[in-house]
Amino acid sequence: MAYKFPWSGKDSHRDDPYWDFFINTAPADRTNTVTELMRNAPAGNLFPTKAELHTPEITASHVKGMAQYFGAELIGVAKLDDLSPRPLAGEGKGEGNEYTFAVICAVHADYDPRTSPGIGGQMPVQNGLFITFVLSSWIRELGFRATVVRDANTDALAAKAGLGTLNGQGKLVSREFGEGVYVADAIYTDLPLAADG
Repeated sequence: MAYKFPWSGKDSHRDDPYWDFFINTAPADRTNTVTELMRNAPAGNLFPTKAELHTPEITASHVKGMAQYFGAELIGVAKLDDLSPRPLAGEGKGEGNEYTFAVICAVHADYDPRTSPGIGGQMPVQNGLFITFVLSSWIRELGFRATVVRDANTDALAAKAGLGTLNGQGKLVSREFGEGVYVADAIYTDLPLAADG
């Protein structure tokens, strides 16, 4: 005999005003969330000596393994082309050290953070921020540049990295989660990787 808990499942919260508030009501004070704090946290320093790496394919698998360890459920690498917006990795121009890859991480999202501004609706955003902050820090510790970039085209980069396809609204649809997926901010890096997709 299978037991079903009354509070399990998405439908159990259908008539719960507290749950609706938790998911759909934006906080009156932004300091009641960690989203802005994490998004505005300064990046750490670049380690001065580059680590010795394996092939780009093995390095990409290590990056994906670390992202999965930090909580990413879908991970891909996209090669940035000439049309991709890329900040210069170096101080001066013409040094030839622009970012060449984007590491894309995504997590499952029961509620779309774009339409669910409440603290609960923003949980995938917080999870994504944690993943990208720690992963980009690890890449910088290897001696390579890594910057978390808030980009409106992240879903398109995710599709380019083979994480799914775009629907009519330009939102990623994955094989694993359908439309129930949130794509975190991209990590732009000069770490030599093998692109997916």
